[in-house]
Amino acid sequence: MAQIFLSIAAVLGGLSVAAGAFASHALRDQISERSLSIFETGARYQMYHALALFLVALLISRLESPPPTLIASGWLFIIGIAIFSGSLYALSLTGVKYLGAITPLGGVAFIAGWGALAIAAWNLKF
Repeated sequence: MAQIFLSIAAVLGGLSVAAGAFASHALRDQISERSLSIFETGARYQMYHALALFLVALLISRLESPPPTLIASGWLFIIGIAIFSGSLYALSLTGVKYLGAITPLGGVAFIAGWGALAIAAWNLKF
């Protein structure tokens, strides 16, 4: 699981840098300032949670028997990135307003991922 999460974290982190560069260079004159801000929020949260996933992968790699809550936190971060950042990217590029209704589901996944990580950390034995 550590290898999978580490690989996904690296890909998502790299893609967040690419998304930020795309927003700064290609989108700046193509979409409204508001849409650009929405896109950049998606890229920022993608990077934050790619780094969180990286941390989860490192923890899993160090533990003989990682707790299920730690593994759940990794999947929740991935789901959160897909829904939260993905919906913000789509909203900013298409202007389809109902996509904004999906975004909070990704936020809930992020919050649940942090909660699961907190539970896992609380229960770790060093």
